[in-house]
Amino acid sequence: MFDLKGKRALAARVGEIDILINNAALTSAKYQSLLVKDDAYWDLEFALNTIAPITLMQEFVPGMLKRGRGVVINISSISAQRPNALHAPYASSKAALEAANTMLALALAPHVRVVGVAPGLTLTSNLLTDAQFQARHKMALLERSSTPADVAATVRFALDNGSITGTTLLVDGGQHLMRFERDFSLM
Repeated sequence: MFDLKGKRALAARVGEIDILINNAALTSAKYQSLLVKDDAYWDLEFALNTIAPITLMQEFVPGMLKRGRGVVINISSISAQRPNALHAPYASSKAALEAANTMLALALAPHVRVVGVAPGLTLTSNLLTDAQFQARHKMALLERSSTPADVAATVRFALDNGSITGTTLLVDGGQHLMRFERDFSLM
């Protein structure tokens, strides 16, 4: 299901690093509840959203520990904080990644920090027109969700602030506080 060999080859080619930023994400355009048995969607979303970042951490973190320093940033989603019942594979896979963040922060301290960054609706997709994206982007307490620059600034903050570990920073204009019937990006 998941190519571990390719990740190990990447680690061997890249060598030692002090910063690992996992920014993979996949969400299906199909609505999937917990009651729908569609293993292909669950397998694919967990493989990319959860297993891939964990595998990369397994490959690179031992070198960080050996050198006594490092930071891992895992890009999550507010879907992990505000799960939608009709987007179950995606929300579950990002929640699992955030659980791994907590466990790894506990296991790797004090030498390696692990921080999650959870954006709200940041980029559009082929499912939305520009006008639809702009309308949904404004569906937040601050009337704007995150931009790529906001996410990058939060990652930079997490890298620079040596006192942050084991938590997820929400960058969503307050979207995680809003309640919607379904994932707002697909309404």
